[in-house]
Amino acid sequence: MRLCILIISMLSLNVLISYAQPKPTPRQLTWQQYETTAFLHFTVNTFTDKEWGDGTESPSIFNPTKLDTRQWVKALKDAGFKMAIITAKHHDGFCLWPSKMTEHSVKNSPWKNGKGDVVKEVADACREFGLKFGVYLSPWDRHEPRYGTSSYNDYYKSQLRELLTNYGPISEVWFDGAKGENAKDMTYDFAGYWALVRQLQPNAVMFSDAGPDVRWVGNEAGNAGETCWSTINTDGLAPGKADSKYLNRGDAAGKDWVPAETDVSIRPGWFYHPTEDAKVRSAKNLVNLYYQSVGRNSLLLLNVPPNREGLFSEPDIKSLQEFRSILNETFKTNLVAKQPKLTDKQLNTFVDVTANQPITIDLNGEQSFDRISIQENIANGQRVASGRVEYWDGTEWKPIQSFTTVGYKRLLRFPAVKSSRIRLFITNASGPVQLAEIGAYKASARETENN
Repeated sequence: MRLCILIISMLSLNVLISYAQPKPTPRQLTWQQYETTAFLHFTVNTFTDKEWGDGTESPSIFNPTKLDTRQWVKALKDAGFKMAIITAKHHDGFCLWPSKMTEHSVKNSPWKNGKGDVVKEVADACREFGLKFGVYLSPWDRHEPRYGTSSYNDYYKSQLRELLTNYGPISEVWFDGAKGENAKDMTYDFAGYWALVRQLQPNAVMFSDAGPDVRWVGNEAGNAGETCWSTINTDGLAPGKADSKYLNRGDAAGKDWVPAETDVSIRPGWFYHPTEDAKVRSAKNLVNLYYQSVGRNSLLLLNVPPNREGLFSEPDIKSLQEFRSILNETFKTNLVAKQPKLTDKQLNTFVDVTANQPITIDLNGEQSFDRISIQENIANGQRVASGRVEYWDGTEWKPIQSFTTVGYKRLLRFPAVKSSRIRLFITNASGPVQLAEIGAYKASARETENN
């Protein structure tokens, strides 16, 4: 009798553990579904041909005579991007808005006779074209004399407050942990920074190496982990202090929901350099980044740097347009037969799937396909640890591909097969699986061509 009670108690405990797994906040859930967002690296570096400025640059060099943020944001909108994040202040300390805290800003530049505000123009353009708006504010400041003293934290918070109160709704705040090896010792008050964001922009997600809302993917090559959990343990981690491999794959046993953001640039550098005009990533390369980020339970944050005139360059725009065109062509038609809970593009409608119990999915007749999309209802957590997909060849089930984590989205690529049915196995899961979406697609010929 005692043994039976013990077994029942252990089973109950397992159920409690599975349902106690971390879940996203509403702001994190909204953010994940943006899929593709954009970085806008723009500052004095654009004019000095540097990646990291040293803080001694004169504001007089900042003069983008044709600056047109509407051109930037329209190009992003047309390419399907959902948010734009401007580098309001990079490591050089130059502010793209007329900050009251420093003279090292656009107010002392020749651009618009010192009356301009790049941050405002980006925010206004985002509202016009329906994109979300975000800001990057570098904690490392190579210009400000207070950097390295406790008073710098007050200076930084004052600048952060300016950005959070003067430009309308902000959807993401980016805290970069990078700084040079010879930088002054400085203890950042990240707890205070984050509290200010929560107070003034409660719907914004915050990025740093390990959260609190969004984590770094661990590289700048555009690769989320083949296994990528949205959960990690943040104990002992801090901006600038984290294991990149751990961040890349996440942690199945992690107690904190901090999904990965894959940041990468469309050019070799983060800022515009004329010599890189012929080195812009091709549309096919960008599509591959999409599969390696969004298709691995991450979000793609693609940097597109404006040039010295203050415009997106034509090679960048062309790649962005073709990138979205290829994705639209690939994912336009779901070949899976319509199912109310699995093909309605809603995460909150789902089918419960038991591990090692196959679920058979009918297609719209016999179809040729080479892409499969799988999504979990991550509103209730991430459960799938591994699985596989098979297809019916008319006589028997044959393997297509195995996979590990799913989370928000897993995209599979494989040589084309022809079938009228596919079969999904979840071979390992940390709890009850809520399968929200499944799709089978035929990739655009432009995506699969060899040249």
